[in-house]
Amino acid sequence: MTVIYGRSIGRALPRLGALRSVLSCSRFGDDIRYLSITAHRYANSDAKLDLPALDQKWRQRWAALKSTKTSDGAEKKYVLPMFPYPSGYLHLGHLRVYTIADVVARFHSLRGHDVLLPMGWDAFGLPAENAAIERGIDPATWTKSNIAKMKEQLDVMNGSWDWSRELATCDPSFYKHTQKIFLLLREQGLAYQDEAEVNYDPVDKTVLANEQVDANGCSWRSGAKVEKRKLKQWFLRISQFRDSLLQDLEILSKDNNWPERVLTMQKNWLGKSTGATIKFPLMAFEHITHSAIEVFTSRPDTLFGVQYLALASTHPVVAQLAAKDPELQAFLDILPGLPPDSKVGYLLPHIRAVNPLAYHDETPEATKRSVPIYVAPYVLGDYGEGAVMGVPAHDIRDHSFWKTHHKDEPVRFVLAASEDESTTAMPNEPFIDHGVMTAHSGLFKGRSSQEAGEMIVRILEEAELAKPVEKWRLRDWLVSRQRYWGTPIPIIHCGSCGAVPVPEEELPVELPEVDEHWAGKKTGNPLETLEEWVNTSCPQCHGPARRDTDTMDTFVDSSWYFARFIDPHNDEVPFSREKARKMLPVDLYIGGIEHAILHLLYSRFIYKFLMGSTLVGETEGVQEPFKRLITQGMVHGKTYTDPATGKFLKPDEVDLTDPARPRVVRTGEVAGVSYEKMSKSKYNGVDPTDVINLHGADATRAHMLFQAPVSEVLDWDGDKIVGVTRWLGRVWELVQRVSTISSSASVREFFEQEAARLGTMKEKELQQWDKAARVWREVQKTVESVTGSYEKVYALNTVVSDLMILTNVIVEEEKGVPDGVKREAVEGLVRMMAPITPAFAEECWAVLHPGETSIFKSEKGRFPVADGTVDLLQPRKQVCAVQVNGRLKFAAEIAVPPEGLGEEERREWVVGEVLKTEEGRKKFEGVDVGKAKKVVVVKGGKLVNFVM
Repeated sequence: MTVIYGRSIGRALPRLGALRSVLSCSRFGDDIRYLSITAHRYANSDAKLDLPALDQKWRQRWAALKSTKTSDGAEKKYVLPMFPYPSGYLHLGHLRVYTIADVVARFHSLRGHDVLLPMGWDAFGLPAENAAIERGIDPATWTKSNIAKMKEQLDVMNGSWDWSRELATCDPSFYKHTQKIFLLLREQGLAYQDEAEVNYDPVDKTVLANEQVDANGCSWRSGAKVEKRKLKQWFLRISQFRDSLLQDLEILSKDNNWPERVLTMQKNWLGKSTGATIKFPLMAFEHITHSAIEVFTSRPDTLFGVQYLALASTHPVVAQLAAKDPELQAFLDILPGLPPDSKVGYLLPHIRAVNPLAYHDETPEATKRSVPIYVAPYVLGDYGEGAVMGVPAHDIRDHSFWKTHHKDEPVRFVLAASEDESTTAMPNEPFIDHGVMTAHSGLFKGRSSQEAGEMIVRILEEAELAKPVEKWRLRDWLVSRQRYWGTPIPIIHCGSCGAVPVPEEELPVELPEVDEHWAGKKTGNPLETLEEWVNTSCPQCHGPARRDTDTMDTFVDSSWYFARFIDPHNDEVPFSREKARKMLPVDLYIGGIEHAILHLLYSRFIYKFLMGSTLVGETEGVQEPFKRLITQGMVHGKTYTDPATGKFLKPDEVDLTDPARPRVVRTGEVAGVSYEKMSKSKYNGVDPTDVINLHGADATRAHMLFQAPVSEVLDWDGDKIVGVTRWLGRVWELVQRVSTISSSASVREFFEQEAARLGTMKEKELQQWDKAARVWREVQKTVESVTGSYEKVYALNTVVSDLMILTNVIVEEEKGVPDGVKREAVEGLVRMMAPITPAFAEECWAVLHPGETSIFKSEKGRFPVADGTVDLLQPRKQVCAVQVNGRLKFAAEIAVPPEGLGEEERREWVVGEVLKTEEGRKKFEGVDVGKAKKVVVVKGGKLVNFVM
C-alpha cells in the first residue's frame, strides 16, 4: 500500500500588488514568460506526492550522477557509523544509527565540506562460523550472501554512502593488512606469545578475552559457563599504552566530545589504583613454603579493620594446599561454574594470617588477633596479588562475604564520618568513604583517614612489611582464537628457529577451503587438522615447520578498519602516510553504548601505535582515532502481554480494533502494553524495509529522529508516522504554490529598504510588513536553531520540530507575505529539510529549480546561513494602557498583535505580552490575573481592562 498526498494545484498568477517596493525592485519582478509556463504546468496537472515512488526515482538519479569533487580547500569531515556485522538482516537499531550518520553527513556536505561517509562489513566472527556449521555451508558463502542482502536494505534508506570505499574484514585484501599490522606490533615487541590461564568457551570451543566474559562468568557470545584452562596464546601489549589511554581521556572529555558515561567506563576498565602491597605473616600448622601473603590495597587506612584474608583459586598458597587437601580441590573444581560475585568460600584449615600492625605496641588487641584465610571466587587471580584483605566494616563486598560466613560476629569500624565516631552508614551497612580514624585505630585515633593511610604505609615500609605501588586492572589483550573464521595469525613455528613471521611478500596467509568440514557440520577448528595447509617450511632455515592454526580476535579487525577507509585500494600498505595525515582522525563516530569498552579501547590502542609507527612516522600531539563520539539509544518495540499470564502476545493474538484499548483475542481482556527491547521472543520486532515500503524512507527517517533525542531510548510507534507524512504533504503544497514565483536575489535588501519606509507606511502596508517580518524572522531563528542542532547531533529531534513550526508560520502568513519573501522562505525550509528528507527535498528542488540536477550538487542548494536581519525584523511595538476595574494601572510597550486573531486569541495574546513586560511583572506581582471576572481588549490591543 502506498501513502499518497496531493491535491490539484491549479493556481492563478500571483498577485502583483503586495507592496510598492516589491513592484519597483527587479529582483522581485516577475518574468511573465516563465510564470506563464510554470503556472500552466501546474494548473493542468494533478500533482501528487508519492513518497515511496520518490525514493526510487531519486535513488536511481543519485546512482547515475557522477560524484562532484569538492574544492581542495574544503574542510574535511569524516563521518562514520560503526560498521555492521552481516547477519543478513537490518533492524530498526541499524536504521537509527545509519539515519543519524547520513543526516549529519548530508548537513556538512550542504555546508560545502569535503565529507567522507563510507560503509563496510565486520564480517569475521563466531556467529558466521556457527551458522555455517548449522547449515553445512562455507562461512564465506553465507557471509557474502548476507552482505548482498543487507546492502540492498541499506540502499532503501536513502543513504549517501561512498560505496567505492566498501570493505569487508573477511576479504583477503583487507586482512592482508591486519596481518601486516600484527607483524609490525611483533617487530616492536608488542605482540608476544605466552602460556596463561585463559577463559575457554566449551560451546564455541575458543578462548575469550576477560572483556568477553560477563558478570556471571558466561561467554558473551554463546552464554556458556566459561572454563579456566592453561594454553599458549598470543597477546598484544596494550598495557604499554595504559598511561596515554588514561591521560588522553581528559582530551576527549573537552566540550563533551565523548559521553561522560563512556569515559567513566574506560577509566574503570583501565582501573588505575594507587595504594600499597602489604605483607601478612602466616601462622601455619603444617609445612608451606610461603612465610607471608602479599595483598594490594588502595585503602591502607582500613588496615586496622581487617577481619579475614581471601585468596584467588590460582594463588600459589592455594595450589600448594590443594595438593594435600581433597576437599579444597573439590571446591576448586566447582568454581568455574560459579558467578564471580558468589559469596561461597572455603576456609583454609591449619593456616591463619597476622595483621602486620600487630607488631606495634599501641595497636588494639582486636587487631592483634590472627585472622582466618578463605578461598573465594570474587578474588581475581590476575589483579593485584590474587589476594585481598577483608574489611567488612568498610567495603560492601567484604561486608556481604563476612556476613555470609560470620553472621553473628560484629564488624569492626575503624573509620567514621566525624570525630564523635558517628558514621553515615545505615545500621548493619559498611561505611565506605574516607573519614576520621576511630578508637579501633590505636594511636591514629582522630586523624583523617588519608593522612593515617600514608603514615601506616611509611611505618610498615620501614619494617619491610609494605611498599607503595601502582596497580592497573587492564591486562594485555589476548587475541588468539581457536576458530577458523578469522584472520590467520601470520606466524610459522619452527623447531629450530622458534616463531618466525611469514615474509611480507607471502601475505596474506589466506584461509584454506574446508568444504568437507562444513558439509559434515563439524565443530572445532579445521585448521588444526588440515595437514597440507599446516605443514610448511621455515622462512629462515627452510626446514620443516608448522603454521600457527589460531586466528585473531575479530576486535583486531575492527580496531583499525576506520583507517583503511581512507585508502581502501592501497595494496602495498594499510593506508598511505599522506592520506593518514590529511584524513584522520574520524571527526564523528556514531554507535551503541555497548561498544564503550572493548571496541573503543582497542581502537584507541591500535591507532596510537600506528600513528607512532614507521607506517606514519613521527606525529605530534595527542593521537586519538575519534574526535567526537555519539552514542545513540536503543529502539524499543511496542509489546503486548496477557495480563492473566504475563505471556507475550503474537500479533494475531491481539485485537487492535480500538488501538487505545488493545484486547487479548482469547479472553477479551485489555492487553498490557509496554515498550521493550526488540526480540523474536517478544514478537515486537519491526522490519525497517516494511516501514519504508509503506511510508517512504524520508518519512521514516524524519519520524525516527523526531520521536526521541539521539541519546535516549526510542519507543517505536509506527502509527504516529502519519504526522510526519502530513507535514511533508503541507510542505509539498507550499512548494507548488510558490514555484510560479521567480527567485529573488536578496531578501535582506528588500527588508532594509522597507524598514526605511516604516514611518510613512499606511496601516495595510504595516500589516503586510508584520506578516513578512514574522515569516522571515522565523526563517532566521530556524536557521540558527537547526544549524546548532545538526552540529550537536544529540538534538536532531528538535530539527524536525523546528521545521514543522516554520512550516506552520509560513502557511499562517502566506496570504499577506510578498511573493519574493514567500518563495525564499520555502526554499530555505527545503534546504534545511534536505539532510533528513533527501529524496523529498530533491523533488521540491526540481520543482523550484527545474534546470538543476540535484540540491546536493547545487550552489543555490547550500545550507542556509543567518543573514543578520533578526534585529531589523523585531515585532513593531505599541503602547498598551492597562486598567484594573476601569482605572489606569500602568502603561506597557508590547508588540503589535498579529492580524487574523479571533477575539479570544487576541485577548490571550495581549495579556501574555503585558505579563512579559517588566512593568507587568512588577505591577501584577502576587496578583492572579487568571482569576479576573472579565478581561476586555479594545483598540487593537492598545487598551486592556481587567475586571477583578
